[in-house]
Amino acid sequence: MDHPLLNAFLMIFWFFLWIMWLMLLFRIIADIFEDHQLSGVAKTAWLIFVILLPFIGVFVYLIVRGPRMAERAQQHASRSEAEFREYVRHAAGTSGTGHADELTKLSALRADGTITDAEFQQAKTRLLAS
Repeated sequence: MDHPLLNAFLMIFWFFLWIMWLMLLFRIIADIFEDHQLSGVAKTAWLIFVILLPFIGVFVYLIVRGPRMAERAQQHASRSEAEFREYVRHAAGTSGTGHADELTKLSALRADGTITDAEFQQAKTRLLAS
């Protein structure tokens, strides 16, 4: 008997299995490239194995190297986040003393009489220009 609705569900099921397989394959390839402990020869061997024998290669990779995939992904994410935060600090000018701190110090020097108003304005202009 022909059941069009069942055939549609089966087609959708196989389509999602195929998409899951592709996502798994790409995640494994990304893991191979992101692992800094693997040598170039080992990376090449794993890639050839995963590409030429995709089902067997992926399953063997998951058995052999799968348990540490999450750790490597977490380390990569932590490293990326730290680099991003350092970039933001550097771009915002807060890696050392910021402009606000420098202006506060200049104001204190002017209030103490260590520098004149003209010197304060000149230092302030130079600071804000940088």
